[in-house]
Amino acid sequence: MGKLTIGCFSSLVGSMTLDFAVKLAEAAVKKGHEVDLWLSGNATMLGKTRQSKFRDYSYLAGTVEELIKTGKFQITICEACAKARGIDKEDTMEGVNIHSMDWYLASAFSADRVFHIGGE
Repeated sequence: MGKLTIGCFSSLVGSMTLDFAVKLAEAAVKKGHEVDLWLSGNATMLGKTRQSKFRDYSYLAGTVEELIKTGKFQITICEACAKARGIDKEDTMEGVNIHSMDWYLASAFSADRVFHIGGE
């Protein structure tokens, strides 16, 4: 199996790019691939602890927690984007990494396929 790196560059409001990126990652992991998911912009909020599940509202934290448990999935949030939103390491879910963009570039370099999702 191969390695897929996904970069999600979520816009400010009403974007479904994060939902799509997580569903793509989930499908790839189920097929046996390794997946690195990089989140920047508002997508970094997915790494935050104490998220609540509401009916008729996108909730991805549970899916991410299950993906992390597989050992074939890494999720990393942009250090600068997280800091700008007041998110420090102690504010993140277990298994969520925080790194600068060089981590994403290194992951993309070593991947078999790279997807950049979102952005304006």
